[in-house]
Amino acid sequence: MSFLVVVVVLSAVLSFASTSTSKSDYPIAKPNCDDRCGNVSIPFPFGLTKGCFLNSGFFINCNTTYDPPQPFLGRGNIPVRTISVEGQLIIMMVIAQTCYGADSSAWSQITLAKFYINQTANKFVAVGCNTTANVHGEDNGWLYQTGCKATCNRLQDVRNGTCSGMGCCQMNNIPIVTRNLNFTLKTMAKKPDGDITDCSSAFVVKKDEFNFSIDMLTQEWQVTRTPMVVDWVIFNNTCSNSSSTCQGNTTCVPFEGPDNGYRCACDKGYEGNPYLHPGCLDIDECADDGQNDCSSKNATCLNTLGGYNCTCKEGYFEGVKGVCQLPIKEECKDNNGKQCHSANRRVVDFIVLGVALGMIVLLIAGFSLYLEHRRRKSVQMKEKFFRENGGLILQQRIAQGNASSGTTRIFTAQELEKATNNYDQTKIIGQGGFGIVYKGHLLDGRVVAVKRSKIMDPTQVEQFINEELVLSQINHKNIVKLFGCCLETEVPLLVYEFINNGTLSEHIHNRDKASVLPWSTRLRLATETAEVLSYLHSAASPPIIHRDVKSVNILLDNDYIAKVSDFGASRLVPQDQTQLTTMVQGTFGYLDPEYMQTHHLTEKSDVYSFGVVLVELLTSKRAISFDGPELERNLSQHFLSLLKGNQLFKILDGNILCEGSTTEELQEVALLAKRCLNFKGEDRPTMKEVAMELSGLRRAVKHPWANNSSTSMESQALVMESSIPLGYDLNFSVSTTGYDSIKDDMEFPLAAGR
Repeated sequence: MSFLVVVVVLSAVLSFASTSTSKSDYPIAKPNCDDRCGNVSIPFPFGLTKGCFLNSGFFINCNTTYDPPQPFLGRGNIPVRTISVEGQLIIMMVIAQTCYGADSSAWSQITLAKFYINQTANKFVAVGCNTTANVHGEDNGWLYQTGCKATCNRLQDVRNGTCSGMGCCQMNNIPIVTRNLNFTLKTMAKKPDGDITDCSSAFVVKKDEFNFSIDMLTQEWQVTRTPMVVDWVIFNNTCSNSSSTCQGNTTCVPFEGPDNGYRCACDKGYEGNPYLHPGCLDIDECADDGQNDCSSKNATCLNTLGGYNCTCKEGYFEGVKGVCQLPIKEECKDNNGKQCHSANRRVVDFIVLGVALGMIVLLIAGFSLYLEHRRRKSVQMKEKFFRENGGLILQQRIAQGNASSGTTRIFTAQELEKATNNYDQTKIIGQGGFGIVYKGHLLDGRVVAVKRSKIMDPTQVEQFINEELVLSQINHKNIVKLFGCCLETEVPLLVYEFINNGTLSEHIHNRDKASVLPWSTRLRLATETAEVLSYLHSAASPPIIHRDVKSVNILLDNDYIAKVSDFGASRLVPQDQTQLTTMVQGTFGYLDPEYMQTHHLTEKSDVYSFGVVLVELLTSKRAISFDGPELERNLSQHFLSLLKGNQLFKILDGNILCEGSTTEELQEVALLAKRCLNFKGEDRPTMKEVAMELSGLRRAVKHPWANNSSTSMESQALVMESSIPLGYDLNFSVSTTGYDSIKDDMEFPLAAGR
């Protein structure tokens, strides 16, 4: 019988040994396929020739004209440095560079058709003096913009290894999951002294492979490409269809991004290439590589599929916590061996009973201490979150009279969790770079919108408190009402009234919705929005600059009444000032060009942004679009160009023209938009003047007999016969966060360049 057991155990060991192998023996490519290009390993699903890759998105072009041969992504010109079967590549991207002179700005793009730029492993860097760099990204049609500024006057002020704005600035995280990044670089002035170069550079680089050096400012940087980490997934599919891709002993991991996709991963206890037949292979934990803890338990390791077992060595028995122990030695010298054994047994029983009772007492005491510790920790965490989320700042502002404590309610975390069903995904009604908005139901029956910020960056605390303070001080029928906030959670929360009819952007950029939004309603919405901005600029004390006026931030209720929202970027203007010097923030396509150049924020910056909204209402086109010709990408510039050429009707929405809207009225609104879009702020009207003019136009519509005079010569000159179809659809959206970008989807990736 014992011989049979030995045979069975030996057979099992041999069987396990035959199914496990060392990591170096795992195949990484399909049979008869090359698994290297020069010094770079090419694991499947990537491949170098037809039949060796999963699909065309995983094709690697091995250029043998280099020594050693160099792999490139697809049919593009982006070199590949490493490929990980776990889902990452390191590629070499071109640096954008410009020098002061006739052309002191550069534009560069990173376009990856089948890959995502890793958010946390990369950073965006700009190097130079008097240099501004902006990065634009796209997340499933939502556009974002941010950037930084690097300045220096003397080399003595610059420090090696420090990239915090003096000669070098950086963003430690790419703000979104995206396949496309665009960035602009501008040298604002001549070099400050003879030792500093006139040139500036901007690039996305792997975090641990960039270290700033003063030499980058005193000579032209010889590096033309920097390493960047990108993520790859199996695109346009879900885990439900992964059985043919994920092989044996693997798990499908869904990709949390804007597109459907997944990766395959080896199960615990297995390793190898999960995409190759027969799948991941068993790890021999009992090999001499320290992957088991049997020796520390006085046991022998026995490998099993996906794991291992520890069996006690001869002469040992399994004791507490699985540790093998020697038996208690009997030193009884009584001739009656039976009585001796019984006495020793009683001693052992008493010891075991005492240990058991002691363990029970310790467990009860420990559990009580744990509950008390947990209660205290919960209180401490709430206090910690309250401080980190700006609670002390808010209390200080309320004490100073900068916010109304009577109109702002402090909600508890439990109230909002119950209102949103513990933040159920089905309750999400909007999201962007700074947070997510949930629909909720309070116990008093009110329907609310709960704005939940993402993990809070300390630099965003002031913005969050700012939105709370701004909304607590204004009272207007066309401004979304703020009910209160919650600061005792890890991420801060704002609670608004719920506006259930979407945004103005959705209504004018969706072809079906735009067709049922008549000009009279559009004109009323424009008037209501202008009156809100006029109220903020003229009636509020102190005056308030919204700083992010756009169609996405104008909500509509069931009666199509405008409700202006999103005051996170707004600024209160001191009574003795007419402008504020701030870091440029806003939405690409709506930003005041004068503000972008000078960093001087004024009320006229809102006027410019409102002018873009007026043009959107007239044309039903988006502020920025890259689906059409280059001259039509920027809506405001294209609109002004057609207006100057007396071809206004080429860009007007066909639905407005077909419904019989008054030509003179459309021309008057177009001329008003033109005045709002003046490059110089001093040449633009005030929002009070804009609101009065739109209100007058509305009265003229209601009583056409009061406005039967002929239009001005300028208005008449705008009328030209349309020679192209009226209106076209642009299929992308704009985020509510103030970050925008440029969309350029290519079949194969293209290298960045000036």
